[in-house]
Amino acid sequence: MANLKEIRNRIASIGSTMQITSAMKMVSAAKLKKAQDAIVQMRPYANKLTELLQNLSANAEDIESPYSEQRDVKNVLLVAITSNRGLCGGFNSNVIKETVRIAQTNYADKNVSLYTIGKKGNDLLSKKFTVIGNQNALFDTLTFENASLVAEELMQLFVGGTYDKIEIIYNQFKNAATQLVQVEQFLPLVATISKTSSSVNYVFEPNQTDIVTVLMPKSLKMQLYKSVRDSYASEHGARMTAMHKATDNATELRDDLLLTYNKARQAAITNEILEIVGGAEALNN
Repeated sequence: MANLKEIRNRIASIGSTMQITSAMKMVSAAKLKKAQDAIVQMRPYANKLTELLQNLSANAEDIESPYSEQRDVKNVLLVAITSNRGLCGGFNSNVIKETVRIAQTNYADKNVSLYTIGKKGNDLLSKKFTVIGNQNALFDTLTFENASLVAEELMQLFVGGTYDKIEIIYNQFKNAATQLVQVEQFLPLVATISKTSSSVNYVFEPNQTDIVTVLMPKSLKMQLYKSVRDSYASEHGARMTAMHKATDNATELRDDLLLTYNKARQAAITNEILEIVGGAEALNN
């Protein structure tokens, strides 16, 4: 059994850890509220914009756009969205594992490159794949304007013929304890008609071609921004949950050590009493 001083040091160390994890939990909880409100409010708009664009594109077969060009897939770009910091459970590792799986399974016979958003993904994925770009600073000032610059860069890589297909891999926010890894095709755009909109007759002003041409780049920028926003909210939810569990585990470990300390202290006191009694008996004899 460890001596009393070692146990006291461990209790003090665990107490310090508890303070850190508890503080990180409260910080993440505060940031989560703002991030959650942002993604919940923008998600219906982003989804409706994407649905509208897909329906318009499907009904306008004569519209040619560089963003919807279907080519033989030879070069693939995977955009992995992670975080800049750790201590958030399996948040980053889930995206990294899914990215590796897709690259080695779905596109095993293709030329796969990566574009990372977040330091953690870049640090690990750059050891296995070619990373053509990394955006760590995007989370420092997460705005639609900054996300649009990244989207424009990706759009140019597709339009210029550097890549034939671009996919986004990220964590979708469901609630504070649940994040779902999503894989979405960014480019080329796929025209589909939803059941709810297939029977709707639209009146276009000025004309359908101009509307679709304007909506395409805006929809792509919004899709990327939504993905980053989803990942940002998921990160804080995952970190809050991880720090909550860490605090609970530290509390349980501290309580066990306190019990061990009290038992050891009681045993030490008992031994001292026995030694005193033994010494007194020896003097009397």
